[in-house]
Amino acid sequence: MSSILDLAEIHQPIEALFKMPTTVEEWEQYMLTSEQIEHFHEFGYVSGIKVLEHWQIEILTKELSLIMDSSHPGNHLFHEFHSNESSNPDSVLFHSLGHWRISKPFHDLLWNPAFIMAASQLLGNQSVRFWHDQLFCKPAEHGGVVAWHQDYSYWTRTVAMQHLTCWTGLDDATVENGCIHYVPGSHKWGLLKKPELAGEMNGLLEFLTDEQRAAFKPVPIELKKGYATFHHPLLVHGSYENRSKQRRRAFVLNVFADGTESNTDEPLLPGIPVIPKGHKLEGKFFPLLTAY
Repeated sequence: MSSILDLAEIHQPIEALFKMPTTVEEWEQYMLTSEQIEHFHEFGYVSGIKVLEHWQIEILTKELSLIMDSSHPGNHLFHEFHSNESSNPDSVLFHSLGHWRISKPFHDLLWNPAFIMAASQLLGNQSVRFWHDQLFCKPAEHGGVVAWHQDYSYWTRTVAMQHLTCWTGLDDATVENGCIHYVPGSHKWGLLKKPELAGEMNGLLEFLTDEQRAAFKPVPIELKKGYATFHHPLLVHGSYENRSKQRRRAFVLNVFADGTESNTDEPLLPGIPVIPKGHKLEGKFFPLLTAY
């Protein structure tokens, strides 16, 4: 195993991918409007938020091609690494967790001021801690699905439920290449049973009531690359297969409000020390991200 620095040791930007604001006035340029925040609370999401410039996307996509190689010297630092997590042998869904520990550009995404400000506002202007990252990559013509699910159904090992997900495309995301879809208002349905994430697309539907099935009206979230969508931890969402000639690559940043605790005596993520049940999540793997 090659020696490589675990970037989780560093809780500040490493490279000049982003310029961190130093005053309240500089932070304010990234603030969401009251209308955007109201939309989030009513429908469970807010979309179309620019978080990356094209030159930043170029850096990240070059880096992505390196870390997707299972022979990368930092591969052992991933919490999960699935070259193909799809349950369909004719489809491919690359999915991983932990790349912030391996890649300097992806590490520094945690300190993107546009992301931090929006996350803090949507969590009620609370201080934000990093939970974990993800990569979802669908190749052209045979990209797999991400089944309908609620994120928090996989995260009940952390309490209270005060989490948030930010999904950002590294390619334009369209209906044709498998963009994310939301079921507006489903964040008010309570916690549902969890399906297999990369399994049958409609597996979640068997757990819905007749009323929920009637309200199950997904909307596509098409985004230009570099733009983000934020969603509530109980919002039902998923993405269909990619049969287009355009690949679809995206990264996800998951966060929670400072003060969230462990709800288990098992490791919260593969490869990290146990945080005992009832203890606050903090330290090396859960850095504090703050707007001001």
